[in-house]
Amino acid sequence: MPVVTEFGARGDGRTDDTQAIQRAVNEGGGHVLFPKGTYLISRPIEIDLARSGRAGIAGADGCATLVMAGPGPALCLVGSHEGTASPESFTEQVRENERLPTVSGIEIAGAHPEAIGIRLEALWQPILTGVFVRDCLHGIHVVRRNRNLIISACHIHNNRGVGVFYDHVNLHQSNILGCHISYNKGGGIKVLESEIRNLQITGNDIEYNVDQAAPESADVWIETRESSVREGTIASNTIQAVPSPGGANVRIRGRDDAARHKAGHWTLCGNLISSQRVNVHLQYARGVVITGNSFFAGHERTLLAQQSDSIVVGANVIDRNPDYRVETGDGVVFDRCDGCLMTGVLLVGTRAPAAPAGAAVEVRQCTAVRLAECQILDPEPCGVLLHESADCSVSGCTILDRRSPRRLLEAISVVGGVDNVVERNLTR
Repeated sequence: MPVVTEFGARGDGRTDDTQAIQRAVNEGGGHVLFPKGTYLISRPIEIDLARSGRAGIAGADGCATLVMAGPGPALCLVGSHEGTASPESFTEQVRENERLPTVSGIEIAGAHPEAIGIRLEALWQPILTGVFVRDCLHGIHVVRRNRNLIISACHIHNNRGVGVFYDHVNLHQSNILGCHISYNKGGGIKVLESEIRNLQITGNDIEYNVDQAAPESADVWIETRESSVREGTIASNTIQAVPSPGGANVRIRGRDDAARHKAGHWTLCGNLISSQRVNVHLQYARGVVITGNSFFAGHERTLLAQQSDSIVVGANVIDRNPDYRVETGDGVVFDRCDGCLMTGVLLVGTRAPAAPAGAAVEVRQCTAVRLAECQILDPEPCGVLLHESADCSVSGCTILDRRSPRRLLEAISVVGGVDNVVERNLTR
């Protein structure tokens, strides 16, 4: 493997090594090693796979740092793949000479307001592993078109924008696993107006990705606008933050009320999600399953589902450990939703706002929403509220206030609406 110091790079943190590193990439066929050191660069290092062939950029097991002192990406990997993941769509050039571009074992630090860590474009099977990106505008920036991207065992920390940014990209099959993604002000993982299928976010620590000066923040943020983002999994992660304006730990938002199906077929399973204004915010979404999660400290709400269809919420716990002394709201709101099911959820100590009348579980202007076999313990001021809804049911639930004095004003409240059923509930 060609070594950048053999091409004149000093790695002393003071000398501009841009030209030497670019020469190593060009003459070394895209396969280069950074020995231990700090390498200062002032413009992007471009790895053009159509020219260099297969590419691999490796640091000395985390002992090499690339400092980007100019605008743009420190490493810019560009391929020529315009097809899909189907074998029939590959050119011979992509199949034989551009597969599996890899960046590993290197730290990238931003020293310019517009510095970006790594940009990926038109690649087939890119892999980032053991990479640390900090103090940049964006950490990992995925643009235009990519297929089969894996980001594993990386640290994406303290960037001014987004940690991992899927930005107007057409992409199928992407995995983010085993990473720490934290303190990125523009979002931990963000999808913006991208055509994406099969995005798996698994086994990560995703924390404190907030901007107190922005109108909205989210740790995992799916925003479709004119595109569609479907077939995703958020599983076995810890997702935590601090309350911020318009903040959510997970936000999945489609375009508008007429296109609820553009953001959907998502599963949230086995996560610990906590400490934001809203833990999970769904809007204009369809076909989302939320199960097997542990929620706490939703300062306003645990789940806020707005104008969404076919949402299934089951077998989650929404509870605040007494060691965590901050009192929070928690609870679930379905607002103008249709065809939703909530079963087997345990809610303990929810504190809904009293005005307008609130409840641990609110169903507002919905149709065909069913609540069944849930336990709602020590809520206030109300356990379940059905407000101006139709064809909804509350059955087999336990709604109890075990405190003295009692704070529960009403176990189940039905306000307006038609053809709703309330039966076989234990209330006290």
